[in-house]
Amino acid sequence: MPESVSTQHQTNPFSTRHVRPGALPFFFREGESAQAVISRLRARSWWGAIIGPHGSGKSTLVAALLPEIQAAGRKPILHTFHDGIIHLPVLSRQALRLHSDVLLIIDGYEQLSAWQKFRVRCSCRKTGSGLVVTAHSSTGLPELYRTSMTPDLAERVFGQLTRNRPALANASELQDCLAARQGNLREALFDLYDMHERRRQSQEQESS
Repeated sequence: MPESVSTQHQTNPFSTRHVRPGALPFFFREGESAQAVISRLRARSWWGAIIGPHGSGKSTLVAALLPEIQAAGRKPILHTFHDGIIHLPVLSRQALRLHSDVLLIIDGYEQLSAWQKFRVRCSCRKTGSGLVVTAHSSTGLPELYRTSMTPDLAERVFGQLTRNRPALANASELQDCLAARQGNLREALFDLYDMHERRRQSQEQESS
């Protein structure tokens, strides 16, 4: 999704600056919280996996957990691998900066080869580092949280994005995009970005 320096593009509620992990809050299921996830992680010796399909909020959840990880006395080191990136720059413990108070987080774990996953796990065990990964299916690590996208959750995200920003698209159109994108909220929001821009441009042409 492209960004623009123009005022019009800055006010598009679906632009990258508004929807990227950390800009949006993660909406937990009832009875869940960041503290509850960290409690499970601690009980599992700081090893675990966040599982869910494309665009269901895994990266957003990771961003929400970072302050809680630091508050729990662990130093989070985040590596994100998406869009065909399939290697860590260097797999040595030194390059990964692993030691006993580190929590290594790999967002996009399935992008690594079986050998790379093995190297990472061995390095974490040898140094006493924690390991949290995100993936689309089971990884062999204890499951911490399973993300999923529902119409109600998508509507909450839409409400958050448009709370103080006028949108040239509505929640019903988001649901249509979500269905077309097979539940991938990230891609559905990209579609709304394009929809908003087309309508904005059309309005400008009509008024000129």
